[in-house]
Amino acid sequence: MKFSWKNILLWSLPILVTIFFVWQGLLVPNSNEAGKNVASSRMTYGRFLEYLDMGWIKKVDLYDGGHTAIVEAVGPDLGNRIQRIRVELPTLGQELIPRLKQANIDLDAHPINNNSAIWNILGNLVFPILLVGGLALLFRRSNNGAGGPGQARSFGRSKANIQMEAKTGVQFDDVAGVDEAKEEFQEVVTFLKRPELFTDVGARVPKGVLLVGPPGTGKTLLAKAIAGEAGVPFFSISGSEFVEMFVGVGASRVRDLFKQAKANAPCIIFIDEIDAVGRQRGTGIGGGNDEREQTLNQLLTEMDGFEGNTGIIVIAATNRADILDAALLRPGRFDRQITVDVPDYKGRLAILKVHSSNKKLADDVSLEAISRRTPGFSGADLANLMNEAAILAARRYKEAISISEVDVAIDRVVAGMEGTPLVDNKSKRLIAYHEVGHAIVGSLLRHHDKVQKVTLIPRGQARGLTWFMPSEDQTLISRSQILARIVGALGGRAAEDVVFGDSEVTTGAGNDLQQVASMARQMVTRFGMSQIGPLSLESQSTDPFLGRSMMSGSDYSDGVATDIDKQVQTIVEECYKEAVKIIKNNRVIIDYLVDLLIEKETIEGDELQKIIQNYTAIPV
Repeated sequence: MKFSWKNILLWSLPILVTIFFVWQGLLVPNSNEAGKNVASSRMTYGRFLEYLDMGWIKKVDLYDGGHTAIVEAVGPDLGNRIQRIRVELPTLGQELIPRLKQANIDLDAHPINNNSAIWNILGNLVFPILLVGGLALLFRRSNNGAGGPGQARSFGRSKANIQMEAKTGVQFDDVAGVDEAKEEFQEVVTFLKRPELFTDVGARVPKGVLLVGPPGTGKTLLAKAIAGEAGVPFFSISGSEFVEMFVGVGASRVRDLFKQAKANAPCIIFIDEIDAVGRQRGTGIGGGNDEREQTLNQLLTEMDGFEGNTGIIVIAATNRADILDAALLRPGRFDRQITVDVPDYKGRLAILKVHSSNKKLADDVSLEAISRRTPGFSGADLANLMNEAAILAARRYKEAISISEVDVAIDRVVAGMEGTPLVDNKSKRLIAYHEVGHAIVGSLLRHHDKVQKVTLIPRGQARGLTWFMPSEDQTLISRSQILARIVGALGGRAAEDVVFGDSEVTTGAGNDLQQVASMARQMVTRFGMSQIGPLSLESQSTDPFLGRSMMSGSDYSDGVATDIDKQVQTIVEECYKEAVKIIKNNRVIIDYLVDLLIEKETIEGDELQKIIQNYTAIPV
């Protein structure tokens, strides 16, 4: 903490207030000075006159302007020993003084102490002065932006993280699997370092680069790499940090951000998750969020408005490019849109080499084999995979990561944490038939993906799993491949139906049936693979905005909708018949595999193929 007189005063204010109250209660003198001479007992004024007449009163001390007296008396009723007694004197008791003098009583009068009034005045002033001074200091700190609950003047300031010399610790060599994006960014770095190479031939520096891709593919990591390579001031902020509940704050922060960037040009501004502020305007029922839209308008103006922003390159990242405003995506604002997609085999291998460079691997671990087993994994998934394998190796007290830890880590990343093994009962056998049904149908279909593993070990919400290894190229899928996947997904329900009967089928196929319905519907409505004809009746993704989706309605008539439902039903029925046929024709293999699976709980894909080949031929 930074120590200053302001901080000392703020911390000492509660202590001073506490001291004040203690002082008021203990140290400020009481106006009644008789409190200093507390008597052991009290006496009425009448009894006091009786004692006076009997000669038992020896001494009288008057206090409080003659209203209170402390008397010393001695007599038989008092045990024949001197006692100090307090007496409240009446207001009209001035005739008492002559009687005391006449009886030769030792009399002493104590004047009222005027210091008590001064103490009261000082005591009543100290606390208000401390309170007002402390509040003034708090307001001053909040207005200066030093912290506190106020910060009224700092609302409109940008919250961007500013690095004049970007030291992110990430270089282009640390980013793997996105070679095309790296090439694009290397040009941007060259623009910043040696702009004359491009300006001499009439080229201008791109104003914005938009990174688009699924989560975990390395968009933010690329931004850190370009910051580390360029060596220019780097401003990083999230899109959600622009918008506040107060009107005008977001636009003010955008202005302040670009004002600082212009003062430090050439520089880079990185906006992560720009979809939080860059959504399409005028969406939703009754319009959009006015505050967010005004923030977007200011961002559009700053990126390519009347004044321009020479020397500033804006890099933004999002995984929802479909909802961004069209004005934000046009050239002049984001000149380049770079897709950062899930890496291929070579990309995964390069990423695995980066994330395993600081880990000890056993001799049986092959990064090439891991790369082949992980199609569809993003860079973040692969990093998590190697980290989970390292954690598991440490938990097992191993000096290096073996293939066993890698296998378990892959299973955990794909399906979740391992659960409690199933008890050998009817439920376990039913699950075994279900999973073997998937495996047999998938293995005996020509266009189906290869079986990787069948297991009865629960993971996540699944009580058993059958994993298939998809082919590397998933950009184009044929009609026969889609139908094979539908038949394979129905293999579990078909096995339950054939082995246990229609009345014993379970809810275990719920997720399978959802996938079946989705694939069959896409065949009809998107890919034109039905008797309706080569028509695309639905878009790839529904409108993300509620208002537009409600107003746009359907693109086809009710009659066509009925035909779509009939075609989907026909496709699913034919595929289910095919799955049941395969199950019935291979019942002997299925029974053997179920017994083996219950015994071992896991059967690898290669072992499964060898067993099936002993009974029937596997199509190539």
